[in-house]
Amino acid sequence: MFEPVSCTYTYLLGDRETREAVLIDPVLETAPRDAQLVKELGLRLLYAVNTHCHADHITGSGALRSLLPGCQSVISRLSGAQADLHIEDGDSIRFGRFALETRASPGHTPGCVTFVLNDHSMAFTGDALLIRGCGRTDFQQGCAKTLYHSVHKKIFTLPGECLVYPAHDYHGLTVSTVEEERTLNPRLTLSCEEFVKLMDNLNLPKPQQIDVAVPANMRCGVQTLPS
Repeated sequence: MFEPVSCTYTYLLGDRETREAVLIDPVLETAPRDAQLVKELGLRLLYAVNTHCHADHITGSGALRSLLPGCQSVISRLSGAQADLHIEDGDSIRFGRFALETRASPGHTPGCVTFVLNDHSMAFTGDALLIRGCGRTDFQQGCAKTLYHSVHKKIFTLPGECLVYPAHDYHGLTVSTVEEERTLNPRLTLSCEEFVKLMDNLNLPKPQQIDVAVPANMRCGVQTLPS
């Protein structure tokens, strides 16, 4: 699903047999849409998980806990944010016959993680790796060198045919592959030194919602939707 203001992708994964499901990177304003889809498909949402503490939108995980009782919010322990469940590198989030492997991929923020489906066919990379790009590293304790090594060690080591699903896209693209990004990503095909220099000189304006989004996301997002 897509949220147009922050250009955020939210992903719903479910097991057809057990009807258990997880939702990755929900947005507050579209939480009712997501909850409605879960109900329409006859799924039981176990977890609303965040790839990191977002700066460009308020997470919908808090609202989904109210909209879908039994749903738990999930985020990396290193994010410092509140959640029902804190995860670390190597942890698995299970839903039915499937699982998402947690791979720490810091650099955009210290608490960034990538979720990899247990058969390594899909990777949900958050802001660590975008399609032909990556998350910025100039706020929230970001570090370009850390991000470079995270992507190369935790994501680019996956099979080339593994599908890459980012948290955002600003150009109308929806999916890539590990092989595409290993060979075509204009930032992450640079040397580490070149990458750090590039990232340190992007001179981007700060995200418009950062002053509201980050404090709210540290509290698992707001619990009720705005009127």
